Amino acid sequence: MAHPAPTREDAPAPPHAEGRTRYADDVYTWVQEQVALLRAGQVDALDLDNIAEELSDVGSEQYDKLESAIEVLLAHMLKWDHQPERRSRSWSLTIAEQRVRIEKQLRRNPGLKSRIVEAITDGYRLGRLRAAREMKRSPNTFPEECPYTWDDILNRPFEFEADR
Repeated sequence: MAHPAPTREDAPAPPHAEGRTRYADDVYTWVQEQVALLRAGQVDALDLDNIAEELSDVGSEQYDKLESAIEVLLAHMLKWDHQPERRSRSWSLTIAEQRVRIEKQLRRNPGLKSRIVEAITDGYRLGRLRAAREMKRSPNTFPEECPYTWDDILNRPFEFEADR
């Protein structure tokens, strides 16, 4: 019978870890201890497996933030295009807000630029479902592939009539 792969919580304590907090017991205290060890130059005492996992998670979170902003933006673009009679200042401002979030995320994490096509694909799949749910329509109402270019996503004007 195969045994499941060990998880972070199952990982053995690092060498010289007597009296230190285990990752599985208290992540916050564990982080503080790891930071102190790093600053003290005690590299041999670090919990390297869990540090590597945490760093990987941080990178994934940055991608997720980009994808989420694209998702919300694309959902509102679809709603704007498919329900012109319901356009509102709120939709226009949500689009503007998500554009700022995208620009900020890319400015802070320039390495994400290499994953924009992937983020658009993933964000559109979710944005399409979100728009369908909010509009009480079938997802098939919308194109299966994202109909917007990167330039549309970042620059197409969405001005509410009352604001002109």
